[in-house]
Amino acid sequence: MDSLQMAHSGPRKKRPRQMGASMASPPQDIKFRDLVLFILEKKMGTTRRAFLMELARRKGFRVENELSDSVTHIVAENNSGSDVLEWLQVQKVRASSQPELLDVSWLIECMSAGKPVATTGQHQLVDAFEVLAENCEFRENEGSCLAFMRAASVLKSLPFTIISMKDTEGIPCLGDKVKSIIEEIIEDGESSEVKAVLNDERYQSFKLFTSVFGVGLKTSEKWFRMGFRTLSKIRSDKTLKFTRMQKAGFLYYEDLVSCVTKAEAEAVGVLVKEAVWAFLPDAFVTVTGGFRRGKKIGHDVDFLITSPGSTEEEEQQLLPKVINLWERKGLLLYYDLVESTFEKFKLPSRKVDALDHFQKCFLILKLHHQRVDGGKSSQQEGKTWKAIRVDLVMCPYERRAFALLGWTGSRQFERDLRRYATHERKMMLDNHALYDKTKVEEMRFFYKETEFRNSGEVSVMYPRDLP
Repeated sequence: MDSLQMAHSGPRKKRPRQMGASMASPPQDIKFRDLVLFILEKKMGTTRRAFLMELARRKGFRVENELSDSVTHIVAENNSGSDVLEWLQVQKVRASSQPELLDVSWLIECMSAGKPVATTGQHQLVDAFEVLAENCEFRENEGSCLAFMRAASVLKSLPFTIISMKDTEGIPCLGDKVKSIIEEIIEDGESSEVKAVLNDERYQSFKLFTSVFGVGLKTSEKWFRMGFRTLSKIRSDKTLKFTRMQKAGFLYYEDLVSCVTKAEAEAVGVLVKEAVWAFLPDAFVTVTGGFRRGKKIGHDVDFLITSPGSTEEEEQQLLPKVINLWERKGLLLYYDLVESTFEKFKLPSRKVDALDHFQKCFLILKLHHQRVDGGKSSQQEGKTWKAIRVDLVMCPYERRAFALLGWTGSRQFERDLRRYATHERKMMLDNHALYDKTKVEEMRFFYKETEFRNSGEVSVMYPRDLP
């Protein structure tokens, strides 16, 4: 038998397909350019992935073959959020470009609708627990309020999106009640309990009343029991007596309930520094609160002031001098000066949420629009300024590190940090100092400036994360 016959007698090999231009998928029109999808092959398989990619492209979605910084959504099947996150870490995806993680059911729903559909994102879960926490706070149910606040803080800090109940395994501060609400939102897109709260007349009234500067829970309860449901009725009732703070709250209500932008906060910072440095040129003026944590908007602007070379008398005279200066310039709309009750040798308060004893001033300042981005900020027609809530805190220089930590927040972060110091380290922490309870002495620390570079809120710290 010759060589040709031997070659033909064996099994015939399949000729490889030529993937020329005629065999390739024709380019599809992209309808939704804001979404850039990547379908994860892990646990899905090559064939199913190719089918879904082709179908999504036919529906007008942009689907990338490879993972890149331009991808906004990763679609996975039979993978938990932690599984996808682990895969992303292997791919060395930068945190700043980390896309949203979604289940394949979302993509199928989008293709059925012929357009992108709303997702059950982390923000929806966080919003739900913040509503429930706020409702418990209005009803003075401290235990449930704390549980929901912690759940919201934990969800904010997660580096991945919860897309199934499997993702909640091993996450602290998520009790059975919290998990049942998460499960309902994942399955139904909403929580019946949250929906009931949002439709509750008492919650709506308290939410409205407490939006007025100077109005707390006791006043809200009083107005609600008197039958008030709107601010216009409260304003027009001649029998009601208002405090100075509440009068200012009503007078500048529209400005105060609107968000303070980062540009406005920076403009206020310039005003504060100009006034402080006019009397104490070496003073440190540091923005605290949400803007220090990297937030883009807020409801007020907080500043911590300290001067390393000043005497105690000069420190105590600074805020009154600043107030008088702004009053002469016509910039002061309201102020409440609280004198210092700080005692140097007094142990820190044993209360977790105790306020500090530093001198502080709660103000409403007139911020002219021309000081914000060259006058390009949004403004009411015919009005050239906006009322801004500002808090100033004056502290001794040697207490600056602890005061800065306390006033930077968030409230839940500070609460958990102090509880950790008490229960895990046998120490007491407040805005003045850190004490070792086992030795009954104050711990000494050198101050080091630290910036919050993360654009998200630092909401919770677990014991295992601390040194």
